[in-house]
Amino acid sequence: MDPMASDAGFDVGDRLPASSGWEFVCDFEVDYGSEEHAKIVYATLTVDKELQPDKVKRQMSISDGKLKVHFEAVEARFLRASFSAFVDLMILTTQIIEEYN
Repeated sequence: MDPMASDAGFDVGDRLPASSGWEFVCDFEVDYGSEEHAKIVYATLTVDKELQPDKVKRQMSISDGKLKVHFEAVEARFLRASFSAFVDLMILTTQIIEEYN
């Protein structure tokens, strides 16, 4: 398992077999405690597509008030950059929801 920050509530997946080409994987979920809040975050973040879809894939879903996100990348640096940018926007969106709630 790759060493990454797991104390922030993120679960980092194991590497896939090198033959798949999408060797680096990260899964995490955020519990918003509300289906409505999770849907707002999902709708806000789903608009931004990956800048390099040939190098990074992102899939999102909502279940029981939780936003679940799955990343796959061909290199660790692409995974890190995509994950970091996504989390920055997710935090901003979450802060806005908290501010107006």
